[in-house]
Amino acid sequence: MRRSGPLAVLTPFLKKLPTDHKFVIEIRSKTWLDARFADVLREYNVALALTDTSFVPRPWEMKEKFGLITADFAYVRWLGDRKKIGKQTTTWDKTIIDREIDLKNWVELFRRLVTDKDVREILAFMNNHYSDHAPAGVKLFLDLWNKKK
Repeated sequence: MRRSGPLAVLTPFLKKLPTDHKFVIEIRSKTWLDARFADVLREYNVALALTDTSFVPRPWEMKEKFGLITADFAYVRWLGDRKKIGKQTTTWDKTIIDREIDLKNWVELFRRLVTDKDVREILAFMNNHYSDHAPAGVKLFLDLWNKKK
């Protein structure tokens, strides 16, 4: 299949990646988020970073539904909105934005992923800009994860 646009550049790059490492691609433009892009990543076992940002929809907000898991592992980045939180604080010592509802959605997604036999592990990263205090945000996620359904 002949690929055009960004995929015409990305595909030759993916072909050259060593297969004994894990690779993730995080996109910053929602125009890339489609089944064709996901299929190309899946072909090379490259994970599509699942993100919680202001510029790309979260998995449950996707208008076009397609398989977002493109590798044998999942990679999640909770980044938040740097500009919005930067207007509210300049310190990173306490929670500014309550992310409980959002993290409940992430817990539901993680629960589905851990039952998927094709996903061997989930790697996740939380930035201070997500809720203003990453350690508290991670603790909230773990508390929600450990809660009985």
